[in-house]
Amino acid sequence: MLEGELRRRFCHGDPDAVRSIYRSYGGLVYAVAYKVLGERGLAEEATQQAFLKAWRAAQSFDDRRELGPWLAAIARRVAIDLYRREALRAADPLDSVPSSEPSLISSPESAEAISDVWEVRRAVARLPADEQEVIRLKHFDGMTHVDIAERLGVAVGTVKSRSFRAHKRLAALLGHLRE
Repeated sequence: MLEGELRRRFCHGDPDAVRSIYRSYGGLVYAVAYKVLGERGLAEEATQQAFLKAWRAAQSFDDRRELGPWLAAIARRVAIDLYRREALRAADPLDSVPSSEPSLISSPESAEAISDVWEVRRAVARLPADEQEVIRLKHFDGMTHVDIAERLGVAVGTVKSRSFRAHKRLAALLGHLRE
C-alpha cells in the first residue's frame, strides 16, 4: 500500500490502515516513550495510549503530512503526562517490601506466555521419571551436571546422557513453540 493512500485510509479510521500504521511506527513511538520514561512497562503503556490518541484524532490529521513526526509528538506528550502522573504517586522502594507480600506475585505477560509455560510443564511431565528429575534439577533448580550426579548418586556421564535424551524429547514435543 502506498504511503499516501495509507495515510488517507488512516484518517478515515480504516482498521487495516490503523494496524499497518502501528506495525510501521510502533517502534518509533515506543522509542520516543522509552527515552522520556526510561522504563519498559511505562513505555509500553505510553505507546498504547499514543496510538489510541492518534486513532481518535485521525480525522483531524492532514494526510499530506508525514505520520512519523506527528506520532512521535503524540508519544512524547503522552509519555510526559504519564511521567508526571507516576511522579505524583508516593511509593516505597520495592526492596522495603517483604518478599512474602502477596501483592508481589506477578502474573505472566500474556495469555500466550501462560500457554507456553503450561505446555513446557506438560511436556516435562511426559518424560520418563529419571529424565524429568534431571530436567527439573538442571533448569528449575539451576544445578550443574556434577551437582545433579552427586545428588542422585550416579555418574556424571549418566546425568549427561539423561539430559541429552530429555532435551531431544522436549525439542520434539515443543518444536511448535519456536516462533
